[in-house]
Amino acid sequence: MATRDKNIWILVLFILSGLVIGGLLGELASKVDFLWWLSYGQSFGLTPPLTLDLDVIQLTFAIAFKINIASIIGMVIAIFIYRKI
Repeated sequence: MATRDKNIWILVLFILSGLVIGGLLGELASKVDFLWWLSYGQSFGLTPPLTLDLDVIQLTFAIAFKINIASIIGMVIAIFIYRKI
């Protein structure tokens, strides 16, 4: 059972790294004329952030996701690499 839990966490790590690296490559590709389509994507989340003001403390909650074509490709490659290991 411990090895299965470990494998799930490794899979989550691979997927997150694929999303991050793919997102970065997509933003870099937006500056290249023939790779503009890799940066096409959608942003969603809490905008503007949710703010709770209690006079003593102020809490701000925010989460935003920006997914583009390159990050989806990175996620697919990460899953492929995980299945090969």
